[in-house]
Amino acid sequence: MFPTGLVAGSGWASGLNLWAVVGVLGIAGRAGWADTPAFLQRTPVIAVAALLYAAEFVIDKIPYIDSAWDVVNTAIRPVGAGILAMLLTPHASTAHQLGAVVGSSGAALTSHSAKASLRALINLSPEPISNILASLGEDGIVFSVLSLALTHPRPALVVTVVAVMASVAIVVLVVRALRRTGRRVRNAFRGRRAAI
Repeated sequence: MFPTGLVAGSGWASGLNLWAVVGVLGIAGRAGWADTPAFLQRTPVIAVAALLYAAEFVIDKIPYIDSAWDVVNTAIRPVGAGILAMLLTPHASTAHQLGAVVGSSGAALTSHSAKASLRALINLSPEPISNILASLGEDGIVFSVLSLALTHPRPALVVTVVAVMASVAIVVLVVRALRRTGRRVRNAFRGRRAAI
């Protein structure tokens, strides 16, 4: 049975970049760095994950296109995290496997929501540098969380729980900021119409 920290960490990281998670788990198992599911170690799986990661690497740095990509991935990332949880818990009881799937998918949904809402806020800025920095930072977080989950699953579980709570807080704060911005824009527009 795979450690809970690996299931949780890979689930949360999948919400930021599912394809990086699939690729890293496959490569780590293939290289003998970690005991990962055989399915993920297959060459076609690693190749497809690498190709989709490369596509996301580029798309993620283009303002507004990145937000459209996030909308498309709203279902894909949590579902993918759930599938990874199933693969990582092949010998667990049905109840434990169901808990792993729900927990991993939920963790992915929180990180995905935080990423998508932050990107929507960043896209209000006209310059592209913030998108590039945000994208590179997200990739760095994914690789760091996975590295920790593969080598130190117990601390990774603690980090993942904190990351889930932080993701929820980020979503709440960003949604409030976007609402305030929307009200300002509406009020400014109404003021201009009244002046005409």
